[in-house]
Amino acid sequence: MNKTNRRTFLRKSASFGLGVTAALSFPNIVSGLNKKPTIKVVGTHVTLQEKLRKKAEKDLGIIIEFYPGGSAEVILKATTNPSSFDIYEQWSNSIKVLWQANAIQPIETKKLKYWSEINDLTKKGRISPKANIGLGDAPYKLLYVQDNETLGAGATDRISFMPYVHNTDSFGYNSSIIERGVPYETESWSWLLDTRYQGKVALVNAPTIGLFDAALAAKSLGLIDFDNMGNMTRKEVDELFKIMIDFKRRGHFRGVWSSVPHSVELMETGQVVIQSMFSPGVSALKGKGIPCIYAAPKEGYRAWHGVMCLSAKSAGEQREAAYMFMNWWLSGWPGAFIARQGYYISNPERSRPFMSKAEWDYWYEGKEATEPLKGTDGKVSVNPGEIRTGGSYSKRFENVAIWNTVMDTYEYTLLKWNEFVLT
Repeated sequence: MNKTNRRTFLRKSASFGLGVTAALSFPNIVSGLNKKPTIKVVGTHVTLQEKLRKKAEKDLGIIIEFYPGGSAEVILKATTNPSSFDIYEQWSNSIKVLWQANAIQPIETKKLKYWSEINDLTKKGRISPKANIGLGDAPYKLLYVQDNETLGAGATDRISFMPYVHNTDSFGYNSSIIERGVPYETESWSWLLDTRYQGKVALVNAPTIGLFDAALAAKSLGLIDFDNMGNMTRKEVDELFKIMIDFKRRGHFRGVWSSVPHSVELMETGQVVIQSMFSPGVSALKGKGIPCIYAAPKEGYRAWHGVMCLSAKSAGEQREAAYMFMNWWLSGWPGAFIARQGYYISNPERSRPFMSKAEWDYWYEGKEATEPLKGTDGKVSVNPGEIRTGGSYSKRFENVAIWNTVMDTYEYTLLKWNEFVLT
């Protein structure tokens, strides 16, 4: 993946509108300046949460500014103005775009305190020997900076991103209306195009995410096939959107959503009964008493991996503070916090002491909840007797169909996605 001319790339991007120990405390690199260093973090609301920011500031003794935004907004800001951030947090499907735009610099693994603890899901592509790697941009393919400054799977001591939060995504459905299915057996992506739910279906409004939900649904219903779903041809993209636009014109879709709160509102108010969903949305609905089931599709999950990147412009004490923030994220407490909204961390064993046995057993082991479990909002999201849909951490990541991906036809899919949304 060669770096492209920065000016050309940016012009194209713009055209589409796109309890931590003292050992983690900030080192004495600011002596004489008489002030704390400040780092700027851009990303989405998924991880840029105020509780995390305050905890990190307290533990590290630095000032942290969060700048959350929508996926397209955040990546456009990062690629066009690397000086606007020190740390970029989003998903692995943004790595190609960031790297080609020269917006990020390599991260030195020797400066990552917990690098040796990060599991094989990111480093080698499989969480276990029997796991599916999954189509598309499996994160390990984009992790290592090679000698020729391209990104690849060959292990080096420089990486394009620090692996941290990740999850498997699918769709959520209201089990008071739709009969509960059997994980990995009857639950299917095809349900998103089932005419029984016409007018009550929504998709996530993101070309590199919703596109694959649509593709998985259409393929599982037998309406289309792909030579490689992870890198569709223009002809395949045309065929897929012809199908999706036809469904939309027949009133199948209630609409699209661009934020987790919006997805929660759509199901809570009864506007939809089934839709693309992220784990925090499912947790929020269950906390409100809505019996939302997060499906374990028999075809496999659409997976994503969070990336923490270092700005190309970050230097000096800001860069050192950024490394401290990255290390803090893998220090235990943050991973336990994020687990309570259904997300995993790349070195889970370090987070285990910060979770109750009941929490660990439910979220990571796939065992029955033995007590009420609260989400990050402090509300009960899991009741005693419940089992996490899809089972354990390993089980879920052994069943990945595809990863969120920026395909070779990325720019074309943006046009087709906008056509679908505006039809």
